[in-house]
Parts: sequence; C-alpha cells; structure tokens
Amino acid sequence: MWKSAEALLVASALLLAVPAGAAPEGKAAPAKAGAQEKTGMEKTGVEKANPRQAATVSAAVPSQAAKAIALGRPALPEEIAAWNIDVRADGEGLPAGKGSVKQGEELFLRSCAVCHGEFGEGAGRWPVLAGGQGTLKSDRPEKTIGSFWPYASTVFDYVHRAMPFGNNQSLAPDETYALVAYLLNLNDLVPEDYVLSRENFPKVVLPNTANFYEDDRETTEKAFWKAEPCMKDCSGEVHVTARAQILNVTPDGEAPKGNLE
Repeated sequence: MWKSAEALLVASALLLAVPAGAAPEGKAAPAKAGAQEKTGMEKTGVEKANPRQAATVSAAVPSQAAKAIALGRPALPEEIAAWNIDVRADGEGLPAGKGSVKQGEELFLRSCAVCHGEFGEGAGRWPVLAGGQGTLKSDRPEKTIGSFWPYASTVFDYVHRAMPFGNNQSLAPDETYALVAYLLNLNDLVPEDYVLSRENFPKVVLPNTANFYEDDRETTEKAFWKAEPCMKDCSGEVHVTARAQILNVTPDGEAPKGNLE
C-alpha cells in the first residue's frame, strides 16, 4: 500500500510542477496572474507530504530568494558627507577652514553666552566651560575644557555637532574654528590674537590629556573574572542587623497633603 501511495504522490508532484494548460512543445504558454505564488504554495505542500520529492518540484519552480528585495536606494555622496562629521583625537575629519579668537568672541556672545555666560562661567545651571584648573582632586571638581577635557578635537566635534542649543549643525566650519579658538583663549591656552585652523589644530594640547588612557580592564581586572560564577550560597547566611523603623528614616504620622512642587 505504501508504494502505491508514494507513486501517487510523485505523480501529483509532477503535475504540480507543470501548470495545467501548458502549451505544447515549441509554443509559449500565456502568463496567468498568481501562477508563481500558487506553485510556491503547492511546492510547500509537497515538501510537507514527502521531503524526498522536494528537489524534483524545486527544480521546476523559480526561487523566490533569487529576486532582489530592492528596498530604498544607494546613498548619495552628499548624503554620506552630511553624516560623516566626526572628528578624531588626531584631527582626522577636521574640515578646511580657520577662525580667530576675536571672531569667536563675537559668535559666542551672540549665540552661546545666554547659556554659558559671557566668560564661560555658566549661566544658571548650564555647563561651565572655563576655569576649574587644579580642582579635579577636590571635593567639588570643576570639569571644564581647560581642566578636564582630553582633546581639542572633542570641543570641535561637540560644538559643530550639537551647538548652539536648539539650532545644532548651523555653524559653518570657519565659525566652529573661531568658537573653539575663543574657548581655548578663555582657558588661557592660546593668546588673544590666535587663529585656529586645520593645519595648526594638532598642535593644541589640553592640560589634562596625559591623565587619559586606554581602557585596560581586559588585562588589569582579568584575575577577578571567573568562568563559572557562583549561583548558590555565595554570600553565606544573611543576618538583619537594623531596620528602617529603628534607624528613624521612616516618617511617622500622616502623609503630607497638597502640591509638593
């Protein structure tokens, strides 16, 4: 019985591989809408019924995977250039241009001082950009461009990418060079007549550069890594030594009413 059933299945698969109404040899058969999709569904049924006959049917059915998806289009060179604006620590990625401290001061007072103060001291709770030298080991370190930042390229990249607030990437390269020159001058790193450009940019060294180093945890902390982490009874017996009620950190009485803002 099973041989007869197998022979019937093979015959059915061959009928599915050759569409009904196929033209005689030498003549083209008219195309029918949905024929390709129908054949693909029938092939799936053959594969489920008898995987040994799948190869026979697949040879007669065009592969759907061979068709290109054709989503979207290649990015234009100007579109790639618009996204490729990062600047590396060695100056790679800097655009052509230049700007002076004097030009940067005018731009800063017009577009930046409202948040950062006229001298980079910070307005309100906005970031401080100048000062802070010698404070990194104190209880309240002041992390500014001159006291903490590692590279001048970080300043250029951030200003060009994200500033002014609310109107980011509106600055031309010359304007960005001028603003960075002014910020360097505010931190006493360049003189007032300084002109910053792509050519002399690599010569600018910030005071805290030497205190930055590559992440070395792969070697320095490797001894603490374990292949098999502890999953049971790792900390021993736990003893409760104090409760919040005893420590007087849980408020007594009714909860306050009204708007707490």
